[in-house]
Amino acid sequence: MREVSSLLRILRSLAVLPLFALLGGCQMVLLGPSGDVAVQQRNLLLASTGLMLLIIVPVMALTIFFAWRYRASAKASYDPDWNHSLPLEVVIWSVPLLIIIVIGAMTWMGTHLLDPYRPLDRISAGKPAVEAKAGGNGVRKEPLVIQVVALDWKWLFLYPAQGIASLNEVVAPVDQPIEFRITSSSVMNSLFIPALAGQIYAMPGMQTKLNAVINHAGEFDGFSANYSGAGFSDMRFRFRGVDDKAFGDWVQGAIRNGSTLGREEYLVLEKPSEREPVRYFRDIPSDLFSAVLNMCVDRAKMCTRDMMALDAKGGGGKEGIHIVAQLEYDKSVRRGGQPMPPRPFVTAICTPTDVYGTAGVSARVAN
Repeated sequence: MREVSSLLRILRSLAVLPLFALLGGCQMVLLGPSGDVAVQQRNLLLASTGLMLLIIVPVMALTIFFAWRYRASAKASYDPDWNHSLPLEVVIWSVPLLIIIVIGAMTWMGTHLLDPYRPLDRISAGKPAVEAKAGGNGVRKEPLVIQVVALDWKWLFLYPAQGIASLNEVVAPVDQPIEFRITSSSVMNSLFIPALAGQIYAMPGMQTKLNAVINHAGEFDGFSANYSGAGFSDMRFRFRGVDDKAFGDWVQGAIRNGSTLGREEYLVLEKPSEREPVRYFRDIPSDLFSAVLNMCVDRAKMCTRDMMALDAKGGGGKEGIHIVAQLEYDKSVRRGGQPMPPRPFVTAICTPTDVYGTAGVSARVAN
């Protein structure tokens, strides 16, 4: 009977082994990133974990030791009048307090040094972002600006300096600072490239930023880390780190083979869709990202910047309320309809000296 029990225990242990094979599909990208910002975040995580283990491991070990040392059969000595030990109190309170101070200082410094809005100070360890020049003055390497729009359920990347855009693919040169300018077309999303840096939220009508750099060539996963509806699970893209020549070839390929992306084409692209293949675009209007950010790609809508400027001057009164109430944000287009026809609406409130030089207030109307 004892032999049968031993055999069953062995079989149970062996049955667990195949489960470890499933771990082969796991990626340790967070602990082995390819971008300097993600590397610094990884180091901060490991250092904080190590410091906390200085307390956790001894406490767990002592818990087991005391349970064994003072078990009923051990006949250990017992002093019912013992109540205080100064050396023990010093150790119990000073060590955790010191660890808390160190972790707090590391977190405070990391919060400022790794601020996603802050331009990079370095490309990698030992390689500053400021290039030394003759005469002692350094010149900061200009970042590659990439404008990001989170759509339903896909990602659009605009390259304003290159005049191109890509869908569900972003390419950047190795060791080139990158400045992502991020917004959303409709609902809140989150841009996350684990190999590059931490996640940054994308919100409609708002712009967030992320400064990062990729230090190793390769292809990496990117996705949305914030649930945004039915197609969320397939809202993924690829990030490719390449050398300068490959990046130039990629840009030229997008210019040659890409399709036009104007305001009208964007309104079609903006409609919800899932599992979109990688596509490229050219002839991008210089104000397209600004129009997306201000929710006025459809020219029948008032831009939020104009609406805020109008409100800052006191609003448009009853007439302004009536005009603004007619404007719908994306309800028609996002439900598969057509863009609204142009309507007149107030774009600015002018003082009399601005227009006529007489008393009174006039409204400027756009068609």
